[in-house]
Amino acid sequence: MNVDFINPFLDSLLNVLKTMANMELKPGKPNLKKDNLAKGDVSGLIGMVGPQTKGSLSITFEESLILEIMNKMLGEKPESIDEEVTDLVGELTNMVTGGAKNLLSDKGYEFDMATPIVVSGKNHTIAHKSDGQKIIMPFSSIYGTAYIEICFES
Repeated sequence: MNVDFINPFLDSLLNVLKTMANMELKPGKPNLKKDNLAKGDVSGLIGMVGPQTKGSLSITFEESLILEIMNKMLGEKPESIDEEVTDLVGELTNMVTGGAKNLLSDKGYEFDMATPIVVSGKNHTIAHKSDGQKIIMPFSSIYGTAYIEICFES
């Protein structure tokens, strides 16, 4: 998998959370992911299709982290994941993918983005839209962990 293609998504997640929630996340070590089980409690999944490639991205948040992001962004902190939180996850997924799309267009990659799908609940699954290898990377903070998964056909 092409690092030039992955890094803009990782950079975009860090940038969106720093700008919108004034929150710094610490990137962990990327790994190959073999199953469809989400590591967190709520996930945004977005498909991407372009002339060079087809794939999808998901961002999964542990409940404690997404509730704190909502608190910092909107001044609201619900007791648990509700419809407003899932809306926020969809919006964050859009912002991260849009930011990566801008960075990638500078390198000659073009793709269209689908509307994000948001799934929540303990042990939910994420079905990526392509058959390529899945890369997962954790991003940690004192509030919890977020995970980015990227899957593209080579």
